[in-house]
Amino acid sequence: MLYRGFVSLVNRLPLPSLAVQKWIAFAVIVAQGGIAVTGSVVRVTASGLGCTTWPQCHPGSFVPTGDSAAPWFHQAVEFGNRLLTFAVVAVSAAVVIAVTRAVRRREVLVYAWLMPASTVLQAVIGGITVLTGLLWWTVAVHLLVSMVMVWLSVILFHKIDQPDDGVEVYPLPKQLRWLTALSGVALAATLVAGTMVTGAGPHAGDKNPERTVERLSLDITNLVHLHAEMLVAYLSLLVGLGFALYAVAARPAITLRLKVVVALVVAQACVGLVQFWTHVPAVLVTVHVALAGACVAATAALYAAGRIREPAPTPAPAIE
Repeated sequence: MLYRGFVSLVNRLPLPSLAVQKWIAFAVIVAQGGIAVTGSVVRVTASGLGCTTWPQCHPGSFVPTGDSAAPWFHQAVEFGNRLLTFAVVAVSAAVVIAVTRAVRRREVLVYAWLMPASTVLQAVIGGITVLTGLLWWTVAVHLLVSMVMVWLSVILFHKIDQPDDGVEVYPLPKQLRWLTALSGVALAATLVAGTMVTGAGPHAGDKNPERTVERLSLDITNLVHLHAEMLVAYLSLLVGLGFALYAVAARPAITLRLKVVVALVVAQACVGLVQFWTHVPAVLVTVHVALAGACVAATAALYAAGRIREPAPTPAPAIE
């Protein structure tokens, strides 16, 4: 009943063009990646407990208050990050409305609905993170879910751009499609190792001397080496995929996507090295998170290029 009412309301809206749907889907990608970046700002500025509870900012108030023990700067940073959730909700709702009104195929609708659902999930995870005092693994899960949503939002954009009445085409052989999927797995392992480095690193998200944020009690140098090895494995897969793509004369659009991924991974590796050599300055943490989101988006785009929908061929006229 509720869904039918939603569809009835949406059907009264103007019919969105394909260009409008794509712009909204692109905004979803930016929002999903952007909220991870602002989350890193919260962490490196030690503002993670600027709002001491959830869903309220402080007991009895949804906004920062002057009688809080937390400095105003930390309250503003944490509260500002929470407010950005509404921007994510807005674009997520917009993409659902757009593809519903345009009567897109089922898989597009499913991916679109994942966007607002993920926002609710992230809000709950964020609440758990605050209520548990920024336990390192809750912060890690918070970031990893954001990266998953960046991946899914790119797939959504990819599917919106393809015709509903088209036919599926596989521009890459099955083995290479599996290799692109394996590169995604290697990226996921690299991200997990990276969150472990963060969990043992100097930026806990809070520096209040009256409370101690629990950290991952493993040697950070060993974790950094593990993270670096995962990145090398990820990059090696991409290089191998590159040789394979040239061997099968893959479409230029696919090889271009691969070049973008490799460039981003190399840039990310350089930032990581500088971080290690300079003892993890705060600004580079935010840059590192932004590049992580970009690597996820680019890898998702490369993976999506292995299976596309093209307009159905026009049947030849009958010969009398």
